[in-house]
Amino acid sequence: MVSDPPLLLGHRGARSSVSIPENTFASFDLALQHGCGGFEFDVRLTGCGRAVICHDPKIERITVAKATAEQLLDLPLLDEVLRRYAQRAFLDIELKVPGLESKVLTSLREHRLEDNYVVSSFLPEVVTELKTRSANVQVGIICDKPGQLARFPKLDIEYVIPHHSLTTSKLVQEVHRAGKKIVTWTVNDSASMLQFADWGVDGIISDDTDLLVRTFK
Repeated sequence: MVSDPPLLLGHRGARSSVSIPENTFASFDLALQHGCGGFEFDVRLTGCGRAVICHDPKIERITVAKATAEQLLDLPLLDEVLRRYAQRAFLDIELKVPGLESKVLTSLREHRLEDNYVVSSFLPEVVTELKTRSANVQVGIICDKPGQLARFPKLDIEYVIPHHSLTTSKLVQEVHRAGKKIVTWTVNDSASMLQFADWGVDGIISDDTDLLVRTFK
């Protein structure tokens, strides 16, 4: 058993629940009820300029990037999520598209997030733009390909967030030597969870938040 477990995070909340939709308040609440320290969620920009919680570019044939607020009333807003959880959970705020940087930085200031968050993205230009606008913002690069991962030492980031297939003991050591933290995703079996923890990852993201917490208890 790992004596000092990593940060345990739900993927889009408690994604393995078949009765609760991902990226919703109910899903986020369930992840915390299971005992996770926080959760990851996705942010997109609507056609009318609102930051909404949504993974896919389309919702029921509606293109989020072209939609009005009235077309997406069921989607939580970023400000609502920060207002509800900023003081009681670690938040991995994944930006799916460019153009959200100013809105996110304003929201972080308004809700007084300190060190209990990371703003993450697959897009290096998004991470770079965030740092250009605010040197203090905590950012992370998400990687699911070796070529993406190889570029992390050149980025001004606090977190490296590789897919579990890229996460090795050597990588964990390399990231830590660079003075950064490493969070791996999406890990859905106990043996892998324990292996990554033994290697010293700083966080684990899982669909199965109940299993994740039970593994370390």
